[in-house]
Amino acid sequence: MSTLELLEQHRRNTFKPGKVETLSQAVKFVNERGLVFFWPIQGFTLPSLWVSVAGFRPVPSNQSDPAHITWGWKDHMLGEKKWFYAKVLRRKGTLIALELAPYFYALSHNYGEPESDYLAQFGEGRMTPEAKRVYEVLLAEGPLHTQALRKKAGLRKDMYRFGKALEELQADFKVMPVKVVEAGRWGYAHQYECVHRHHPEFLTKASKIGSLEARARILRNYFASVGAATLGEVRKLFGWDLDDSLEALEQLMGEQNIVGRDAPKNDSAYVLKGLVPTD
Repeated sequence: MSTLELLEQHRRNTFKPGKVETLSQAVKFVNERGLVFFWPIQGFTLPSLWVSVAGFRPVPSNQSDPAHITWGWKDHMLGEKKWFYAKVLRRKGTLIALELAPYFYALSHNYGEPESDYLAQFGEGRMTPEAKRVYEVLLAEGPLHTQALRKKAGLRKDMYRFGKALEELQADFKVMPVKVVEAGRWGYAHQYECVHRHHPEFLTKASKIGSLEARARILRNYFASVGAATLGEVRKLFGWDLDDSLEALEQLMGEQNIVGRDAPKNDSAYVLKGLVPTD
């Protein structure tokens, strides 16, 4: 078989299109893959919970579609510590195995004192004023649903900036949704809490993980799922700079985990060693 045929077969095995039927199978799927999108995201190749249930088809707007059971699973599991859910990769809904989450946390702007380190981050221009206000409210008040949080952060009339602030904080592993509550006009709202309080073990484990170790570990899971990717695809998905991306890819090549080109170009392809046919 050619590399392309092996890759297609590999992704059918790892994406499990239409194979997941129960919540327990969904949890197992996330733990096996390490990181998956909640919905499939156009322009990015990564397993998603939706595809694992519905197969390779678009997400319908019809809420009665049977595959929308994934929405109920996601809400039911908030705060249950069976997986980590937040808007992480590309600031889109991402499910991450608890074993892998500390490696993402190690790459965030959270250090030894998450209740004060953010001030340096803000002072250096790496946190928006809106995100700072939302984070400080949660630090002071504890878990709050979106309506109360928006009001206390002084963003009651600015849903757009509030939403962007929440996305920013989730992508940096500062806050996460932990519950669905009856609140607001529709009787449905997410309750948010600080990640370091809900998952204190992340801080402990991440303190022992170096940046290269973290990126290499994340990429092992990534390539185990997708089988092949270009340098550009890696950088676009994870938001890493060129040197950090190349260093992690070289680590995997040194382990003989992946095979890649020598020239560091954006379209340089890297492939799982097992997907390269041997003569």
